[in-house]
Amino acid sequence: MKIHTIKPERSTLHGSFSKEFEPVITIESGDTLHISTLEAAWGLEPHRKDRQRKRFEPRENPIDQGHAMIGPISINGAEPGMALEIQINDIRPGSWGWTSAGGFPSENNNRLGLAEGEEYHLNWQLDTEQMVGQSNKGHQVTLSPFMGIMGMPPDESGIHSTSPPRYCGGNIDCKELVAGSTLYLPISVSGGLFSVGDGHAVQGDGEVASPALECPMEHVSLTLSVRDDVKIDFPRAKTPTGWVTMGFHEDLNEATMIALDGMLSLMTELLEMERKEAMALASLVVNLRITQTVNGVKGVHALLPHGAIRK
Repeated sequence: MKIHTIKPERSTLHGSFSKEFEPVITIESGDTLHISTLEAAWGLEPHRKDRQRKRFEPRENPIDQGHAMIGPISINGAEPGMALEIQINDIRPGSWGWTSAGGFPSENNNRLGLAEGEEYHLNWQLDTEQMVGQSNKGHQVTLSPFMGIMGMPPDESGIHSTSPPRYCGGNIDCKELVAGSTLYLPISVSGGLFSVGDGHAVQGDGEVASPALECPMEHVSLTLSVRDDVKIDFPRAKTPTGWVTMGFHEDLNEATMIALDGMLSLMTELLEMERKEAMALASLVVNLRITQTVNGVKGVHALLPHGAIRK
């Protein structure tokens, strides 16, 4: 299997999803990508008080209005009804990042009285040897890097925003998807047209301020494989911690039901049990978590820890 290296440059970057975009590369199922990414807002440096920070240029609207992503990547043999398996082999952040809070209207900011005034910024230095981030105010956090966006376009014409998560992936923002995880996404268009971006050095469940610790990624290794034996309607993943099923909807309760329905289906497959039995056991060992609440479409993921049920 081949390894393909892709760097962030004008020909490999875009900021929206569309089934009409030409792929930057076509690979075979089982090939590996070695990529580096810009931070989500196209920045080339941390935030500055003395001037506007440098951002990647040129950019074209509306194609580049959203998160900076690498792709799209076409995979030979990928067709609607199949699943794309993404093995996350390695993720290494760059040396800097940022986060912010308040200063703009959003559901959370409006409710918590944080929308007015200036946006509060923290710049971070990232030590990828010790896996520690330190802010310009002296805070320290342990890093747990993952990619916020991994996804493909829906089978609908036009340009689609990078902000919401969808059934075929996108702005998933699930902090469980660290190195060693395998993500499965439903394929909706021929070739898949996979894109990746929005690197996070660390994030809490919910991503409550809207940004996480946003950063460029120095190295991301992903192996992409087409699976015609995996039939799913929403993303699922196998992580070092456990199995994860995901739900996305504008209504958090509906997102919860989608994630739980996916978990019951997964448990019946893995453990060879009927759904009522799976539901009884899920009440004991499955954890429902709020993935994110800040992208219009909300996310919930259900987590079944490895070894939680022994039979």
